[in-house]
Amino acid sequence: MHELGLKSPAPFSDQEMLRRRDALTAVAAGKGADRIVVYGAERSGTAVPWLTRWAVTREAAVVVGPDERDALYIHFHNHVRLASEIAKDADVRWGGESIFDEVADELERRGGRTQTIGMVGSIPYQLRDVLAERFSGVVDLTRDYDALRLIKSPEEIEHLRYGAALSDAALAGLIGGIEVGRSDFELIDRIERAYVPLGGTTHIHYLSITQMDAPDRPVPAQQPVGAVLRPGSVVVTELSAAFRGYPGQVLRTIILADEPSDLYAELHEVAMDAYGSVTSAIRPGATASDLHAAAACITEAGFRLNDDLVHGFGGGYLPPVIGRLEDPVDDFTLREGMTMVVQPNVITADGRAGVQTGELVVVTKDGFASLHTAAPGLIRIPV
Repeated sequence: MHELGLKSPAPFSDQEMLRRRDALTAVAAGKGADRIVVYGAERSGTAVPWLTRWAVTREAAVVVGPDERDALYIHFHNHVRLASEIAKDADVRWGGESIFDEVADELERRGGRTQTIGMVGSIPYQLRDVLAERFSGVVDLTRDYDALRLIKSPEEIEHLRYGAALSDAALAGLIGGIEVGRSDFELIDRIERAYVPLGGTTHIHYLSITQMDAPDRPVPAQQPVGAVLRPGSVVVTELSAAFRGYPGQVLRTIILADEPSDLYAELHEVAMDAYGSVTSAIRPGATASDLHAAAACITEAGFRLNDDLVHGFGGGYLPPVIGRLEDPVDDFTLREGMTMVVQPNVITADGRAGVQTGELVVVTKDGFASLHTAAPGLIRIPV
Protein backbone atom coordinates (compact mmCIF):
# COMPACT_ATOMS: atom_id res chain seq x y z
CA MET A 1 0.00 0.00 0.00
CA HIS A 2 1.08 3.60 -0.52
CA GLU A 3 -0.27 7.09 -0.13
CA LEU A 4 -3.05 6.51 -2.67
CA GLY A 5 -4.65 4.05 -0.29
CA LEU A 6 -4.91 1.64 -3.21
CA LYS A 7 -2.55 -1.17 -4.14
CA SER A 8 -1.26 -1.13 -7.71
CA PRO A 9 -2.71 -3.98 -9.77
CA ALA A 10 -0.73 -7.11 -10.51
CA PRO A 11 0.36 -7.61 -14.13
CA PHE A 12 -2.35 -8.96 -16.39
CA SER A 13 -2.74 -12.70 -15.91
CA ASP A 14 -2.05 -15.31 -18.55
CA GLN A 15 -5.76 -16.09 -18.59
CA GLU A 16 -6.59 -12.46 -19.36
CA MET A 17 -4.07 -12.30 -22.18
CA LEU A 18 -5.40 -15.55 -23.65
CA ARG A 19 -8.96 -14.19 -23.46
CA ARG A 20 -7.93 -11.20 -25.56
CA ARG A 21 -6.08 -13.23 -28.16
CA ASP A 22 -8.93 -15.73 -28.52
CA ALA A 23 -11.42 -12.89 -28.95
CA LEU A 24 -9.35 -11.23 -31.68
CA THR A 25 -8.67 -14.42 -33.63
CA ALA A 26 -12.36 -15.34 -33.46
CA VAL A 27 -13.28 -11.95 -34.93
CA ALA A 28 -10.69 -12.42 -37.67
CA ALA A 29 -12.03 -15.85 -38.57
CA GLY A 30 -15.52 -14.44 -38.78
CA LYS A 31 -14.32 -11.86 -41.31
CA GLY A 32 -12.46 -14.43 -43.39
CA ALA A 33 -8.96 -13.41 -42.28
CA ASP A 34 -6.41 -16.19 -41.94
CA ARG A 35 -3.90 -14.15 -39.94
CA ILE A 36 -3.69 -10.69 -38.40
CA VAL A 37 -1.21 -7.83 -38.36
CA VAL A 38 -1.53 -5.50 -35.37
CA TYR A 39 0.34 -2.20 -35.72
CA GLY A 40 1.28 0.87 -33.67
CA ALA A 41 3.76 3.72 -34.02
CA GLU A 42 5.13 6.79 -32.22
CA ARG A 43 3.87 5.70 -28.77
CA SER A 44 0.36 5.48 -30.16
CA GLY A 45 -2.12 2.69 -30.66
CA THR A 46 -3.78 0.51 -28.04
CA ALA A 47 -3.91 -2.84 -29.82
CA VAL A 48 -0.23 -3.86 -29.55
CA PRO A 49 -0.05 -3.47 -25.74
CA TRP A 50 -3.51 -5.00 -25.29
CA LEU A 51 -2.34 -8.11 -27.13
CA THR A 52 1.30 -8.33 -25.96
CA ARG A 53 1.74 -6.06 -22.87
CA TRP A 54 4.41 -4.09 -24.83
CA ALA A 55 3.75 -0.34 -25.04
CA VAL A 56 4.66 0.90 -28.51
CA THR A 57 7.76 3.09 -28.73
CA ARG A 58 8.89 4.08 -32.24
CA GLU A 59 7.12 1.29 -34.12
CA ALA A 60 5.80 -2.20 -33.46
CA ALA A 61 3.87 -4.82 -35.40
CA VAL A 62 2.52 -8.20 -34.31
CA VAL A 63 1.83 -11.19 -36.54
CA VAL A 64 -1.02 -13.23 -35.06
CA GLY A 65 -2.36 -16.57 -36.24
CA PRO A 66 -4.60 -19.22 -34.71
CA ASP A 67 -2.69 -21.80 -32.67
CA GLU A 68 0.61 -20.01 -33.43
CA ARG A 69 3.03 -18.08 -31.26
CA ASP A 70 2.85 -14.35 -31.96
CA ALA A 71 5.79 -12.60 -33.60
CA LEU A 72 6.38 -9.03 -32.35
CA TYR A 73 8.63 -6.83 -34.48
CA ILE A 74 10.31 -3.83 -32.84
CA HIS A 75 11.76 -0.84 -34.71
CA PHE A 76 14.81 -0.14 -32.52
CA HIS A 77 17.26 -2.95 -31.87
CA ASN A 78 18.02 -1.66 -28.36
CA HIS A 79 14.33 -1.97 -27.41
CA VAL A 80 14.19 -5.70 -28.15
CA ARG A 81 15.67 -6.74 -24.79
CA LEU A 82 13.00 -5.10 -22.65
CA ALA A 83 10.22 -5.98 -25.08
CA SER A 84 11.26 -9.64 -24.80
CA GLU A 85 10.88 -9.47 -21.02
CA ILE A 86 7.49 -7.75 -21.12
CA ALA A 87 5.90 -9.48 -24.14
CA LYS A 88 6.77 -12.88 -22.77
CA ASP A 89 4.20 -14.75 -24.86
CA ALA A 90 5.61 -13.56 -28.20
CA ASP A 91 8.78 -14.08 -30.20
CA VAL A 92 10.26 -10.58 -30.14
CA ARG A 93 12.42 -9.65 -33.10
CA TRP A 94 14.18 -6.61 -34.48
CA GLY A 95 12.30 -5.22 -37.46
CA GLY A 96 15.46 -4.78 -39.52
CA GLU A 97 15.55 -2.21 -42.29
CA SER A 98 11.79 -2.50 -42.84
CA ILE A 99 9.24 -3.85 -40.39
CA PHE A 100 6.79 -3.97 -43.29
CA ASP A 101 8.93 -6.44 -45.26
CA GLU A 102 9.74 -8.50 -42.17
CA VAL A 103 6.05 -8.81 -41.33
CA ALA A 104 5.15 -9.81 -44.88
CA ASP A 105 7.94 -12.38 -44.98
CA GLU A 106 6.76 -13.92 -41.71
CA LEU A 107 3.17 -14.10 -42.94
CA GLU A 108 4.31 -15.81 -46.13
CA ARG A 109 6.40 -18.33 -44.18
CA ARG A 110 3.38 -19.19 -42.07
CA GLY A 111 0.69 -19.47 -44.71
CA GLY A 112 1.92 -18.66 -48.20
CA ARG A 113 0.47 -15.98 -50.46
CA THR A 114 -3.05 -17.35 -50.81
CA GLN A 115 -4.26 -16.01 -47.49
CA THR A 116 -6.33 -13.03 -46.38
CA ILE A 117 -4.69 -10.73 -43.83
CA GLY A 118 -6.63 -8.82 -41.20
CA MET A 119 -5.26 -5.42 -40.17
CA VAL A 120 -5.68 -3.75 -36.77
CA GLY A 121 -4.50 -0.25 -35.90
CA SER A 122 -3.56 2.89 -37.81
CA ILE A 123 -1.98 0.94 -40.64
CA PRO A 124 0.22 3.19 -42.85
CA TYR A 125 -0.47 3.00 -46.54
CA GLN A 126 3.01 1.56 -47.16
CA LEU A 127 2.26 -1.50 -45.03
CA ARG A 128 -1.20 -1.85 -46.52
CA ASP A 129 0.31 -1.77 -50.02
CA VAL A 130 2.89 -4.42 -49.13
CA LEU A 131 0.20 -6.72 -47.75
CA ALA A 132 -2.12 -6.16 -50.71
CA GLU A 133 0.67 -6.95 -53.16
CA ARG A 134 1.88 -10.09 -51.42
CA PHE A 135 -1.40 -11.75 -50.36
CA SER A 136 -4.79 -12.67 -51.76
CA GLY A 137 -6.69 -10.10 -49.73
CA VAL A 138 -6.59 -7.64 -46.84
CA VAL A 139 -9.44 -6.70 -44.51
CA ASP A 140 -9.56 -3.93 -41.92
CA LEU A 141 -10.46 -5.30 -38.47
CA THR A 142 -9.88 -2.10 -36.51
CA ARG A 143 -13.57 -1.42 -35.88
CA ASP A 144 -14.00 -5.02 -34.78
CA TYR A 145 -11.08 -4.61 -32.41
CA ASP A 146 -12.61 -1.42 -31.01
CA ALA A 147 -15.81 -3.35 -30.33
CA LEU A 148 -13.82 -5.87 -28.30
CA ARG A 149 -12.57 -3.02 -26.08
CA LEU A 150 -16.04 -1.79 -25.14
CA ILE A 151 -16.67 -4.30 -22.33
CA LYS A 152 -13.92 -4.29 -19.73
CA SER A 153 -12.77 -7.41 -17.91
CA PRO A 154 -12.46 -7.35 -14.10
CA GLU A 155 -8.67 -7.01 -14.45
CA GLU A 156 -9.11 -4.07 -16.80
CA ILE A 157 -11.53 -2.36 -14.38
CA GLU A 158 -8.94 -2.82 -11.64
CA HIS A 159 -6.32 -1.10 -13.80
CA LEU A 160 -8.70 1.72 -14.73
CA ARG A 161 -9.54 2.25 -11.06
CA TYR A 162 -5.84 2.63 -10.31
CA GLY A 163 -5.44 5.02 -13.25
CA ALA A 164 -8.36 6.99 -11.80
CA ALA A 165 -6.61 7.13 -8.41
CA LEU A 166 -3.46 8.43 -10.08
CA SER A 167 -5.54 11.04 -11.92
CA ASP A 168 -7.15 12.09 -8.63
CA ALA A 169 -3.65 12.44 -7.19
CA ALA A 170 -2.80 14.68 -10.14
CA LEU A 171 -5.81 16.85 -9.33
CA ALA A 172 -4.75 17.06 -5.68
CA GLY A 173 -1.24 18.07 -6.77
CA LEU A 174 -2.69 20.77 -9.00
CA ILE A 175 -4.97 22.11 -6.26
CA GLY A 176 -2.03 22.25 -3.87
CA GLY A 177 -0.08 24.32 -6.39
CA ILE A 178 -2.73 26.98 -7.08
CA GLU A 179 -1.08 30.22 -6.00
CA VAL A 180 -0.92 33.77 -7.34
CA GLY A 181 2.06 34.17 -9.67
CA ARG A 182 2.37 30.52 -10.72
CA SER A 183 2.28 29.69 -14.43
CA ASP A 184 0.60 26.83 -16.23
CA PHE A 185 4.10 25.36 -16.78
CA GLU A 186 4.62 25.20 -13.01
CA LEU A 187 1.17 23.71 -12.46
CA ILE A 188 1.88 20.93 -14.93
CA ASP A 189 5.08 20.21 -13.02
CA ARG A 190 2.99 19.81 -9.87
CA ILE A 191 0.56 17.54 -11.70
CA GLU A 192 3.22 15.14 -12.97
CA ARG A 193 5.06 15.01 -9.65
CA ALA A 194 1.90 13.66 -8.04
CA TYR A 195 1.70 10.40 -10.00
CA VAL A 196 5.05 9.63 -11.62
CA PRO A 197 6.56 8.37 -8.31
CA LEU A 198 3.58 6.02 -8.00
CA GLY A 199 4.14 4.30 -11.33
CA GLY A 200 1.89 6.56 -13.37
CA THR A 201 2.47 7.90 -16.85
CA THR A 202 0.94 10.87 -18.63
CA HIS A 203 -2.02 10.31 -20.90
CA ILE A 204 -3.08 13.97 -20.98
CA HIS A 205 -2.95 16.98 -18.67
CA TYR A 206 -4.91 19.86 -20.15
CA LEU A 207 -5.56 23.09 -18.31
CA SER A 208 -6.40 26.68 -19.07
CA ILE A 209 -6.10 29.84 -16.98
CA THR A 210 -8.38 32.81 -17.55
CA GLN A 211 -10.01 35.57 -15.47
CA MET A 212 -13.58 35.46 -14.23
CA ASP A 213 -14.04 39.18 -15.00
CA ALA A 214 -12.56 38.93 -18.54
CA PRO A 215 -12.77 35.31 -19.70
CA ASP A 216 -11.24 34.21 -22.98
CA ARG A 217 -10.82 30.41 -22.63
CA PRO A 218 -13.88 28.16 -22.26
CA VAL A 219 -12.15 24.77 -22.33
CA PRO A 220 -8.92 23.20 -20.98
CA ALA A 221 -5.99 24.10 -23.23
CA GLN A 222 -4.14 21.19 -24.81
CA GLN A 223 -0.74 22.86 -24.32
CA PRO A 224 0.57 25.34 -21.75
CA VAL A 225 0.88 28.90 -23.05
CA GLY A 226 2.66 30.62 -20.17
CA ALA A 227 -0.52 31.95 -18.54
CA VAL A 228 -0.08 33.09 -14.92
CA LEU A 229 -2.46 32.86 -11.98
CA ARG A 230 -3.87 36.09 -10.57
CA PRO A 231 -6.60 36.85 -8.04
CA GLY A 232 -9.90 35.95 -9.70
CA SER A 233 -8.36 33.36 -12.03
CA VAL A 234 -10.29 30.33 -13.24
CA VAL A 235 -8.49 27.05 -13.96
CA VAL A 236 -10.40 24.53 -16.08
CA THR A 237 -8.64 21.19 -16.25
CA GLU A 238 -8.82 17.68 -17.71
CA LEU A 239 -6.38 15.17 -16.20
CA SER A 240 -5.60 11.58 -17.18
CA ALA A 241 -2.76 9.72 -15.55
CA ALA A 242 -2.37 6.09 -16.66
CA PHE A 243 -1.04 2.80 -15.32
CA ARG A 244 0.11 0.27 -17.93
CA GLY A 245 -1.86 2.21 -20.51
CA TYR A 246 -5.09 2.35 -18.46
CA PRO A 247 -5.97 5.98 -17.62
CA GLY A 248 -8.57 7.61 -15.46
CA GLN A 249 -10.00 10.98 -16.39
CA VAL A 250 -11.07 13.69 -13.98
CA LEU A 251 -12.32 17.15 -15.00
CA ARG A 252 -12.78 20.02 -12.56
CA THR A 253 -13.03 23.81 -12.43
CA ILE A 254 -10.98 25.74 -9.86
CA ILE A 255 -11.30 29.42 -8.91
CA LEU A 256 -8.66 31.52 -7.17
CA ALA A 257 -11.24 33.42 -5.15
CA ASP A 258 -13.61 33.01 -2.22
CA GLU A 259 -16.66 32.80 -4.46
CA PRO A 260 -17.35 32.58 -8.19
CA SER A 261 -18.80 35.42 -10.20
CA ASP A 262 -22.51 35.18 -10.96
CA LEU A 263 -21.73 33.92 -14.48
CA TYR A 264 -19.34 31.20 -13.36
CA ALA A 265 -21.65 30.16 -10.54
CA GLU A 266 -24.47 29.67 -13.05
CA LEU A 267 -22.25 27.89 -15.57
CA HIS A 268 -21.03 25.44 -12.96
CA GLU A 269 -24.47 24.84 -11.51
CA VAL A 270 -25.75 23.91 -14.97
CA ALA A 271 -22.71 21.66 -15.55
CA MET A 272 -23.33 19.82 -12.27
CA ASP A 273 -27.02 19.45 -13.10
CA ALA A 274 -26.10 18.01 -16.51
CA TYR A 275 -23.58 15.61 -14.97
CA GLY A 276 -26.16 14.40 -12.47
CA SER A 277 -28.88 13.99 -15.09
CA VAL A 278 -26.66 12.14 -17.55
CA THR A 279 -25.19 9.75 -14.98
CA SER A 280 -28.67 9.07 -13.61
CA ALA A 281 -29.66 7.92 -17.10
CA ILE A 282 -26.78 5.42 -17.32
CA ARG A 283 -27.82 1.79 -17.08
CA PRO A 284 -27.64 -1.34 -19.25
CA GLY A 285 -30.12 -0.93 -22.09
CA ALA A 286 -30.03 2.88 -22.05
CA THR A 287 -29.21 4.51 -25.38
CA ALA A 288 -26.98 7.37 -26.45
CA SER A 289 -30.17 9.28 -27.20
CA ASP A 290 -31.22 8.87 -23.56
CA LEU A 291 -27.94 10.43 -22.40
CA HIS A 292 -28.24 13.20 -24.96
CA ALA A 293 -31.77 14.06 -23.81
CA ALA A 294 -30.66 14.12 -20.16
CA ALA A 295 -28.45 17.16 -20.88
CA ALA A 296 -31.34 19.37 -22.02
CA CYS A 297 -30.78 21.65 -19.03
CA ILE A 298 -27.73 23.10 -20.82
CA THR A 299 -29.62 24.55 -23.76
CA GLU A 300 -32.59 25.44 -21.57
CA ALA A 301 -30.25 27.70 -19.58
CA GLY A 302 -29.05 29.42 -22.77
CA PHE A 303 -25.65 27.74 -22.80
CA ARG A 304 -24.05 25.21 -25.13
CA LEU A 305 -21.34 22.54 -25.23
CA ASN A 306 -17.84 22.92 -26.64
CA ASP A 307 -16.38 19.49 -25.83
CA ASP A 308 -18.06 16.09 -26.04
CA LEU A 309 -20.71 15.49 -23.40
CA VAL A 310 -19.87 11.78 -23.16
CA HIS A 311 -17.27 9.50 -24.71
CA GLY A 312 -16.28 5.90 -24.18
CA PHE A 313 -12.82 5.52 -22.65
CA GLY A 314 -10.31 2.86 -21.69
CA GLY A 315 -8.66 1.20 -24.68
CA GLY A 316 -9.25 4.16 -26.95
CA TYR A 317 -11.74 6.93 -27.60
CA LEU A 318 -14.75 4.68 -27.91
CA PRO A 319 -18.51 4.86 -28.43
CA PRO A 320 -20.76 6.35 -27.33
CA VAL A 321 -19.46 9.74 -28.40
CA ILE A 322 -22.02 12.50 -27.84
CA GLY A 323 -20.80 15.85 -29.08
CA ARG A 324 -22.63 19.12 -29.47
CA LEU A 325 -26.25 18.92 -28.40
CA GLU A 326 -27.45 20.28 -31.75
CA ASP A 327 -25.80 17.40 -33.65
CA PRO A 328 -27.50 14.04 -34.37
CA VAL A 329 -26.73 11.13 -32.08
CA ASP A 330 -25.58 7.73 -33.36
CA ASP A 331 -27.60 4.73 -32.29
CA PHE A 332 -25.82 3.00 -29.41
CA THR A 333 -26.96 0.90 -26.44
CA LEU A 334 -25.09 0.70 -23.14
CA ARG A 335 -24.05 -2.64 -21.66
CA GLU A 336 -22.73 -3.61 -18.28
CA GLY A 337 -18.94 -3.29 -18.07
CA MET A 338 -18.60 -0.34 -20.45
CA THR A 339 -16.58 2.63 -19.22
CA MET A 340 -17.11 6.21 -20.29
CA VAL A 341 -16.30 9.77 -19.32
CA VAL A 342 -19.21 12.10 -18.57
CA GLN A 343 -17.77 15.61 -18.94
CA PRO A 344 -20.16 18.52 -19.57
CA ASN A 345 -18.12 21.49 -20.82
CA VAL A 346 -20.77 24.20 -20.45
CA ILE A 347 -19.90 27.46 -22.19
CA THR A 348 -21.55 30.78 -22.96
CA ALA A 349 -23.19 31.38 -26.33
CA ASP A 350 -20.31 33.66 -27.36
CA GLY A 351 -17.72 30.99 -26.46
CA ARG A 352 -15.72 33.24 -24.12
CA ALA A 353 -16.41 31.61 -20.75
CA GLY A 354 -16.82 27.99 -19.78
CA VAL A 355 -16.48 25.37 -17.08
CA GLN A 356 -16.00 21.61 -17.14
CA THR A 357 -16.65 18.84 -14.67
CA GLY A 358 -16.91 15.07 -14.74
CA GLU A 359 -14.99 11.81 -14.56
CA LEU A 360 -14.66 8.20 -15.68
CA VAL A 361 -17.55 5.90 -14.77
CA VAL A 362 -18.45 2.27 -15.36
CA VAL A 363 -21.86 0.90 -16.35
CA THR A 364 -23.02 -1.48 -13.62
CA LYS A 365 -25.92 -3.93 -13.59
CA ASP A 366 -28.07 -1.35 -11.76
CA GLY A 367 -26.75 1.95 -13.15
CA PHE A 368 -23.28 3.42 -12.91
CA ALA A 369 -20.36 3.79 -10.53
CA SER A 370 -17.58 6.35 -10.60
CA LEU A 371 -14.04 5.00 -10.67
CA HIS A 372 -12.80 8.20 -8.98
CA THR A 373 -12.81 9.41 -5.38
CA ALA A 374 -12.07 13.12 -6.00
CA ALA A 375 -14.71 15.34 -4.39
CA PRO A 376 -17.22 16.77 -6.88
CA GLY A 377 -18.10 20.43 -7.26
CA LEU A 378 -16.43 23.79 -7.89
CA ILE A 379 -13.06 24.07 -6.13
CA ARG A 380 -12.41 27.37 -4.34
CA ILE A 381 -8.90 28.54 -3.40
CA PRO A 382 -9.19 31.71 -1.28
CA VAL A 383 -6.64 34.43 -2.08
